[in-house]
Amino acid sequence: MFRSLSRAQKCWSLFSRGAETGYLSGMAMKFSPIAELSLRHYSPPPPTHIKQSAVPNESGTMAQIKQEMMTRLGLEPGYQPLPKSREHLLKYQPKMEELPARAMQDSFTSAIIPLSTDRVLQDKYVTYLGSVRMGRLLEDMDMFACWCCHKHLAVPNLPSDVHLPYTFVTILVDRIDFTNVLASGTADIRLSGHVSWVGTSSMEVVVWLEQMLNGSYKKLTRALFLMAARNATNTAAAPVNPIEPANEEEKVILAGGKDRKRQRQIICAQSIFKVEPNDPEQTLMYELYKRTTPTNTLELNKRILPPNSRWMSDSFQMSTIPSFPEHRNHHNRVFGGFLMRSALEISWAAAFLYCKTRPKLEHISDISFEKPVSVDSFIKMTAYVVYTKLNYVQIMTVADVVDTHTGNQVTTNTFYYTFSAPDTVTEVLPRSYHETMWYIQGRRKFEYSMGLK
Repeated sequence: MFRSLSRAQKCWSLFSRGAETGYLSGMAMKFSPIAELSLRHYSPPPPTHIKQSAVPNESGTMAQIKQEMMTRLGLEPGYQPLPKSREHLLKYQPKMEELPARAMQDSFTSAIIPLSTDRVLQDKYVTYLGSVRMGRLLEDMDMFACWCCHKHLAVPNLPSDVHLPYTFVTILVDRIDFTNVLASGTADIRLSGHVSWVGTSSMEVVVWLEQMLNGSYKKLTRALFLMAARNATNTAAAPVNPIEPANEEEKVILAGGKDRKRQRQIICAQSIFKVEPNDPEQTLMYELYKRTTPTNTLELNKRILPPNSRWMSDSFQMSTIPSFPEHRNHHNRVFGGFLMRSALEISWAAAFLYCKTRPKLEHISDISFEKPVSVDSFIKMTAYVVYTKLNYVQIMTVADVVDTHTGNQVTTNTFYYTFSAPDTVTEVLPRSYHETMWYIQGRRKFEYSMGLK
């Protein structure tokens, strides 16, 4: 559920680092320097979920939601290389003034992943230790965010026998933090969420993930999805219903969405890949150079590796993944959730092999979808260790689509993950200027996740 958008739209869509985060990981609390480092990050967050005032609105299981969305869109099971035309639905596209305002309560809903009763489903979600595969949950969260968009949309003039003349795509997923709850692969998981802010054709959706443990639901994580509404043929933007807050709680949430919009613009403008590093970062770059260069002036072209460190160029894992129709979304492109799952799983493997011990996922930074991926693509995932701090490892994973005829590669996504290990990890160091930029970017992502910037 993603699509290539203009540069201006991408910049506009970057989420604020100041969005609500979560709770401190139990593993991090074992290390006093890390715990102190994390205090600002895990201060009490502002409300971004209307559990207090929303009425229960259950949507069944995730399998039922998937079927209901297909029914609303007029789609049928089974892969067709040439999808059924939806051009006849374009004439039913409403104008903005025809769409009534909606409250956040209108889109609030929940769904269940029935892991406690569905043994076949368990096999897809459980790890070899009995915990849950977080990548699978990211797939479900992406689909559930799309379902919340369906719930928000109300088209009064649409005839009852006409399918919904809309397509929803994921633009960006905001930073995601994980609690210290160890998710089980055999207990029910509940997703809940609602639309929390809207633009002309975009919607911010907050999604919560909880699991039934000891008779009550415990929070696993929270994420913000930025979704775009497109017309029936996915060729142009489509208007969505505005939000009119139903109470004070919703007013606070809506104001937070406006603040995140402003912060996204600032973050985009300050990207390390667009402007030069700031003064403290340039000082850090010089210090890295001095640490890895011999003091003998006759050996300026030689690099030396300090003790207890590794070169970044030796600290990566790569996998080439063929995509198939089973990975497609509602408009025959590779499902964004599949890309998120694949990237997370290879990043976890890279962190595991680097730390030489099982790491814990602490944080996922902003995920943006730059280009669509067709279902016949080869996707190369490369996970680099780009920054380390105490017992933390920052991973940058790059997804490239490989042209099978020419071998050319086009980057479609970049993901940033923060993992923690039980002990202090080996320091990673860049060897080239190019890698130094990755190091600086990874350091920024880490400091944002810790609340240090």
